[in-house]
Amino acid sequence: MARYTDASCRICRRENSKLFLKGDRCYGDKCAFERRSYPPGQHGQRRSKISDYGIQLREKQKVKRMYGLLEKQFRSYFEKAESQKGITGINLLILLERRMDNIVYRLGFATSRNQARQLVRHNHFLVNGRKVDIPAYLVKPGDKVTLKEKSRKIGLILESMETVARRGVPSWLEMDKDNFSGQVLSLPTREELTMPIQEQLIVELYSK
Repeated sequence: MARYTDASCRICRRENSKLFLKGDRCYGDKCAFERRSYPPGQHGQRRSKISDYGIQLREKQKVKRMYGLLEKQFRSYFEKAESQKGITGINLLILLERRMDNIVYRLGFATSRNQARQLVRHNHFLVNGRKVDIPAYLVKPGDKVTLKEKSRKIGLILESMETVARRGVPSWLEMDKDNFSGQVLSLPTREELTMPIQEQLIVELYSK
């Protein structure tokens, strides 16, 4: 599958928002967005007026890149959110948060969603005792995510679990560090999704 392979820090600068794509690096002095908070390229520091369409497009690109999705995948989530009852924008965010790779990241087993995606693909986790190696798998309330016994000595995972306090575990999830597991207590509410996202702009873009 096609994936973005250029420098991740360029994405944050392009979207004018810290997306935490590089794990711990994003919290330190080496964060490229903190050092150069303007778009990449030779014309990055020029001021330019952005149209309403441009603002909507940038918001969609930001969220798509935050969760590491391709356009076709993201559009599919939007269509699913649109078909559900409730507010389309909030439905979209909840669907994205329910992804297995995002849950692994939120629980603190990985320092970034990209790292979490790799761990899921390499078959390190169980959901309710069953193997799940699909990053796009959607968890539901009551599901228990457990790190496999043979994976509990992997340094990368242990280091991430030690630093999870820096960003915290969302209130709709529960982490049990002693048993290397976490549980989905409920679906997140909009108030619990604290990322700087204006989902209505995405709805307006796709509704044209």
